[in-house]
Amino acid sequence: MEAIRLHIEEGWTYRRIMEHMGIPDRHRLKVWMKKYKQLGEFGLMDQRGRREEYIDQARYVQKLKRENSMLKKCLKIWMQEVQPISIRQSRK
Repeated sequence: MEAIRLHIEEGWTYRRIMEHMGIPDRHRLKVWMKKYKQLGEFGLMDQRGRREEYIDQARYVQKLKRENSMLKKCLKIWMQEVQPISIRQSRK
């Protein structure tokens, strides 16, 4: 987490972080950065032996909000398609 903080907040280069923290592999820093950008701090946790329900709650809430939004759009489209049919049937 400190390496990520130094890069994002302090603007340190990977080379400077590697020298400062004694990290021998530049690729490792890139992997950490990618995981952090995708999943936040949760992405940097060791996932071996962890269960799926230990997910980042903020990301889970965002996923649910996207699903709700999609369902609302689908319902609106469905209602537009069904409403003209019910109006035609009531006129008969």
